[in-house]
Amino acid sequence: MGIYKYSFDLKKTYLAMIENSVGSRIFQNFYVVVKNSKRKDVLQKGKFSCAFFVSVILRIFNLISSPHCTVESTLKDLKKSGWFEIEISKRMPKGTVVLWQKKEGHYHLGFYFGQKMAISNSPESRVPVIHHWTFNNSRKIIKAYSHQFLSN
Repeated sequence: MGIYKYSFDLKKTYLAMIENSVGSRIFQNFYVVVKNSKRKDVLQKGKFSCAFFVSVILRIFNLISSPHCTVESTLKDLKKSGWFEIEISKRMPKGTVVLWQKKEGHYHLGFYFGQKMAISNSPESRVPVIHHWTFNNSRKIIKAYSHQFLSN
């Protein structure tokens, strides 16, 4: 028996981190070095930060192998890391990773947060926001992913 008389509630902490991310600018920038040693912010000050937002939170809890800047690489990592596709419904567990259909050529990632609400990075606000899970019927969820972690 350890010296501590408590255990960590990682699921509750995970959900709190997602919720507390709303309005945070921490996910706005990711710099790469391109030809001639020029630096480029591939997230364009938060315009393209949905995958980075989702993957950083998942990585903090060791639910994927690394942070990502693209939806495609995040989805690959999800599948390799034990995430599995589930039925899209209002009964999905809070913290489910959801994939929305393409809009202007881009898929979108975020977290389902219960009661038909989601949290994802807003390309317009350039920070995570809470919103209706279908963006008020303007964008359909096409896949949902859960993990054993969410059932604890």
